[in-house]
Amino acid sequence: MNDVAPHELAVILRAWRDRLAPEAAGMPRGSGRRAPGLRREELASLAGVSVDYLVRLEQGRSTSPSPQVLAAIARALRLTNEERDHLYRVAGAAVPTSADVPRHLTPSIQRIVDRLGDTPAAVFSATWDLISWNPLWAALQGDPSLYSGRAANVAWRVFMSGENPEIIQSVEEADNFEHDLAADLRSASGRYPNDRALAELIATLLKSSPRFADLWSCARVATHLSSKKIVHTAMVGPIALDCDVLMVPGSDLRVVVYTAEPGSTDAARLDLLRVAGLQQLTPAG
Repeated sequence: MNDVAPHELAVILRAWRDRLAPEAAGMPRGSGRRAPGLRREELASLAGVSVDYLVRLEQGRSTSPSPQVLAAIARALRLTNEERDHLYRVAGAAVPTSADVPRHLTPSIQRIVDRLGDTPAAVFSATWDLISWNPLWAALQGDPSLYSGRAANVAWRVFMSGENPEIIQSVEEADNFEHDLAADLRSASGRYPNDRALAELIATLLKSSPRFADLWSCARVATHLSSKKIVHTAMVGPIALDCDVLMVPGSDLRVVVYTAEPGSTDAARLDLLRVAGLQQLTPAG
């Protein structure tokens, strides 16, 4: 990183934080706010970094943040693709290319998820890494911010840890879902043969999960698009939902949306979860 880059990194981080209204980032404005945009602690929370580290970045005292940190900051600040690329350059990191699995959430896609407040929605990459979600998704599935590293990847959780406790599935449904996941990863590996994270994920699954290795040997190529799921919730009981995967043209992201049949018991339970579950997720004070 040259002598100018730390200063430029500090300048753009402060400027981009100041321009982002708290409401646009899903944060309450509250009273007594002096900052025109997000507070440092709010951005740190959204990006999953410490406030102290963010202060050092904004003061030019910390250099060379990791690509993972840069990606999280870019998403939290709702940067455009061009702004994201500039952030990477001045931070001394390699700018993601078309050979990499797209993992950047553009402001327009984030706004779509924000507007889907009445239904659980989340955004995943082509490798099924969880990128973003709305509050009702967290109320239904559990708080995804508690996941770290590969635990945020659906295939990893299914094949390595066997964790998907919220979803109630028959043996046939679970089998079909596993087939779809393996086929979807094979499809992604064909589109992004040079993506290191994807290659490492597949290699680890092949080595450590006999079930994944067996499904991989079938050489099936497909994309998981829709299914029906029963989600168990401790608060309102089981909810039967349609799960649809909406592909985002030009980015290879997928928006996963759960809906219930209007007028059904499941719709009523989802409404109740929307009220009770979101209150439970909202910090006091």
